[in-house]
Amino acid sequence: MRRTGAAGALLLAGAVTVLAAAGPAQAQEYRYWAFWDGADRGSWTYATQGPATVRPADGAVEGFRFTVSADSAAAGRPRAAADFDALCRATPAKDGRKRIGIVIDFGTAADAPGGARPPAARTACAQVPEDASAGEALAAVARPLRYDSNALLCAIAGYPTSGCADQVSGADGAKGTSKGADGSTASGGAKGSGDGGDGGPSAGLLGGVAAVVVLGGAAVWQARRRRG
Repeated sequence: MRRTGAAGALLLAGAVTVLAAAGPAQAQEYRYWAFWDGADRGSWTYATQGPATVRPADGAVEGFRFTVSADSAAAGRPRAAADFDALCRATPAKDGRKRIGIVIDFGTAADAPGGARPPAARTACAQVPEDASAGEALAAVARPLRYDSNALLCAIAGYPTSGCADQVSGADGAKGTSKGADGSTASGGAKGSGDGGDGGPSAGLLGGVAAVVVLGGAAVWQARRRRG
């Protein structure tokens, strides 16, 4: 019985060790374009789709913010209000066209890659065909856009000049590229939160715990076999 108890304690200790080691990996941060929908009273709501698939109605406001975060809860919002009247008052309505307010916030110096200097924020009123997506509205007022091979939005108006949803920090401080910020994020490339796994356990974490359980179970079985 003592051997079985010791094996169980070893199993628990191993699981705790794996959880402790894997926990920081969930805090990895990425540098990307987050995509936001304008809501009532000028506020912002993190978009649940990418700009390539969202087809806003006339009078909508779409926001893009270059940010560094680990998930949507921590993503920076555009600092300008989602105010359609202010953005599009000088653009008269036209038959067969719709008007979409666009807010582009290039982020702060702390968000910028490699010491780059973020451009000044800009706003615009995109007048586009009635079936245009948010991405097409953005392209109408903020070229050039840059996408990666997975249709992730990497740059707006040429910023940043390189990189795409780069990993900024992790458990070991490693640099790299990963995560689809396109809502795809990219959300549309821009969604920024890209892999749809905000707050969930990583595959590495689950795999590690599973390995500990299997090994611990084998130890318990072996102890019982010797005792029998």
